[in-house]
Amino acid sequence: MFDTKIAILIRDDLAAWQKLNVTAFLASGIAALRPDCIGAPYVDAAGRQHAPMLGQPVLVFAATLQDLRDAHAVAMEKELAVAGYVEAMFRTGHDAANRAAFAEADPAATDWAGLALHGPKRAVDKAVKGLALHA
Repeated sequence: MFDTKIAILIRDDLAAWQKLNVTAFLASGIAALRPDCIGAPYVDAAGRQHAPMLGQPVLVFAATLQDLRDAHAVAMEKELAVAGYVEAMFRTGHDAANRAAFAEADPAATDWAGLALHGPKRAVDKAVKGLALHA
């Protein structure tokens, strides 16, 4: 049905609250980067409008740090849209500090907490190959 795919990869050794936090941040990154992925607003039975959301399924995968590094390399090679969250961002208190922590991450050895990917199905599938859906 869709020719593109959204995948969120979350490091499997994070605390539950961290996994949920990172997932929310990463989904918002894809929504901001790819506004064409946003569906129409939702309207309830009383006619009240609610915010639109991503209009296609979002698959969430469990990953090790090495899985995240490998997926990031494939995503860069395939020119996928990528949102990333690094471990150091858990120790910040606001957006500017998050950006600074992200900017300081070593590109050759990034301590990823999670990644979100969007692009053609085959390219995203290659980036998440071998990963299991998060339980």
